Amino acid sequence: MKISLNWLKQFVEITESAQALDHLLTGTGLEVESIERHEAILGGLQGFVVGEVLTCERFMVKEKQLSLTTVDVGGETPSQIVCGAANVEAGQKVIVATVGTTLYDHAKGVEIFKITSKKTYGHLSEGMICAEDEIGLGTSHAGILVLDTDLPNGTPAAQYFNLEADLLIEIGLTPNRADAASHWGVARDVKAKTGRAITLPSVEAFKVDNNNFPIELIVEDPTACPRFCGVTVDGVTVKESPEWLRKSLETIGLRPINNIVDITNYICHGLGQPMHAYDWNAISGQKVIVKTLPAGTKFTTLDEVERTLDETDLMVCNGEEPIGIAGIFGGTKSGIKAETTRVYLEVAYFDPASVRKTAQRHGLKTDASFRFERGTDPNAKLYALKYAALLIQELAGGVIASEVSDFYPNPISDFSIPVLYKNVNRLIGKTLDKALVKSILESLDITIQNEDENGFTAIVPPYRVDVTREADVIEEVLRIYGFENVELSENLGTEFLSGFPQKDREQLQLKISQVLAANGFNEIITNSLTKPAYSVLIKADLPNDDVEILNKLSEDLGVMRQSMVFSGLEVLAHNINRRQKDLKMFDFGKTYHKINDKYVEKRHLALYVTGNTENETWQLKSQKVAFHTLASAVNKVLGSLGFKNLDTKPLEGTATFEYGISYVLNKKEVAKVGLVKPNVAKKAEVKQHVFFADFDWDYLFKQYNDKATFVELPKFPEVRRDLSLVIDKTVTFDQIQKLARNYEKNLLRQINVFDVYQGENLGADKKSYSVSFILQDYEQTLTDKVIDKTMEKLMAAFEKEIGAVIRK
Repeated sequence: MKISLNWLKQFVEITESAQALDHLLTGTGLEVESIERHEAILGGLQGFVVGEVLTCERFMVKEKQLSLTTVDVGGETPSQIVCGAANVEAGQKVIVATVGTTLYDHAKGVEIFKITSKKTYGHLSEGMICAEDEIGLGTSHAGILVLDTDLPNGTPAAQYFNLEADLLIEIGLTPNRADAASHWGVARDVKAKTGRAITLPSVEAFKVDNNNFPIELIVEDPTACPRFCGVTVDGVTVKESPEWLRKSLETIGLRPINNIVDITNYICHGLGQPMHAYDWNAISGQKVIVKTLPAGTKFTTLDEVERTLDETDLMVCNGEEPIGIAGIFGGTKSGIKAETTRVYLEVAYFDPASVRKTAQRHGLKTDASFRFERGTDPNAKLYALKYAALLIQELAGGVIASEVSDFYPNPISDFSIPVLYKNVNRLIGKTLDKALVKSILESLDITIQNEDENGFTAIVPPYRVDVTREADVIEEVLRIYGFENVELSENLGTEFLSGFPQKDREQLQLKISQVLAANGFNEIITNSLTKPAYSVLIKADLPNDDVEILNKLSEDLGVMRQSMVFSGLEVLAHNINRRQKDLKMFDFGKTYHKINDKYVEKRHLALYVTGNTENETWQLKSQKVAFHTLASAVNKVLGSLGFKNLDTKPLEGTATFEYGISYVLNKKEVAKVGLVKPNVAKKAEVKQHVFFADFDWDYLFKQYNDKATFVELPKFPEVRRDLSLVIDKTVTFDQIQKLARNYEKNLLRQINVFDVYQGENLGADKKSYSVSFILQDYEQTLTDKVIDKTMEKLMAAFEKEIGAVIRK
């Protein structure tokens, strides 16, 4: 939220420096994010001074008449200046840009050059006598600007033109502080902190001149619109706003439009009361009806976007059609135009929940909705309406041409909150004087009732929507008293100390990240929002329903992802399109599922590999990544988690994988790894092979045991024996491995395939595996007899169970 210091000073006296004001406001909970100097004119007329032309001598250069002048600019000696203006004369008071002054192109907002002391047409020139366009106060360049003033020579030009610099204060307003979303709201905190009085513009001059142009007000939904005020101003002239109003709005980043619209914005940001001005003649039937309309009704807002209304959208309508979305945005037909002469002003209180839902549904965020969604002051509506009407009369002319309509059947009550002094002292951590507590609350417009020695009842005005509990009242006391004024005791204590979890999810994630990074993987962080078309493509792998976004930013971000595959593919595509084709990436993320009308989140670890395993060198040729490139990384991850020798099974009939395997732990699938189907990769615009692994991170974390078991290193040597097995092509290495471990559980340590051969001499549908077996006994050295017996047992098992032919 942006606050103008000069505007703030209209409500409360500010004597603090920028740094002190920063500390004051931040201490009250209005955190100041930045304070910047705001100049009414680019450069702030730095270096421009009032001067007096003492002498003026004409001279000619190539038929061009120039003047050699001496000008008193307040220094010890006059400055000599060459001037090309025809109207320069001795005795004139002028504006001089002194040496070192920067001149700007005010139309483009850029620097042109700096004034230097140099020879001009053979004469030393020490400055420039300025026309109004060179200062930035106009567009004329017909001649120099001649002043009528008695100010001393050397007076800064900014002082002559009364161009006081402003400070723009950027406040990081927290959602609970709706009361401070205006200059008046910030002034209330300054008042509470300093004790200075607030000055509000008087509305005593407001009077109804006639009732020639009344508007009938009908509110059909008093729950969504508890209060609605309106009045007609006739005989107005729509034109440009005066300089003070334009400057106020421009300082906080608003673009002036015309005097009527600018006044409504001035009221919104000044008093925190959003309001709207309608062209009276566009209100057909001279009726304003606040109601909902049938679903599907079309309405075009001021930004010329046609919107389809929902049956719950509260609308401001005339006798025939809608003219505004209540609390959010007006319509094109009823807006103020250059030819508007009669205005209907509206100030209302709309239910925050109703405004929030409608604003989100239509993707509209306006200054009005920002305030209505958080809650405005229902009791300041009439004051804001009268002040706006008076400003319109002052700046646009006209008379009040209707009685004031004020629909407010059920006034919103103050909050009544019991407070105990012992709780004030307990929560603040310091015993405060009761009189101090009362004075702080009263400075915040919170009155005290039913006071006794134990406590009181705080009566909180309804504009303080965030103060509804005893703790909230105590917080108000503390933020004005000052957190920095609560001393820390010598002995800090607590009634409860939270226990630490047995397993740290973040530490485990960091551990696996380091394992993957050490193996050449880069971490990515992807968006959980994704395209609905993705889930349609792999629907067979997604048994659950999509979680749809109601207020989606775009159709491409319409659902929450159910699979990690496309998020990573989009990252791969982005890199591949930039000629980075050899990629190894991992992502810790979540998937989102709708199961029986309940929403479920699941954590995953996803790995992606594509391109070549290594860059080509003079020693090695580049090789494409293969299934085992990623399977190796998957095994390292599982091994780092303490899971080894997991059961595996082929991936069959999936919409995501062309082929692959899944890892099974306790009869539950915990990881899948394989080649992404080309049509799936192509959907994300990836045209090269991608190998993808997906871990069920929640289950792996649940099964993970961070307790390490240490054993003594083996003292006895291991022995290797090799076998060549001729087997059917359908037999997998996993079957061989499981069979060997079932038949030999004591001595077998490792199994590895070191050669695979297929050929006609083996026979149809046959292949040969050369397999190594590592045997070791932890208690003694293996003898040949034991080794031979073990290998014979394994060979017999292979021949019997999988029909292997042992090549001896």
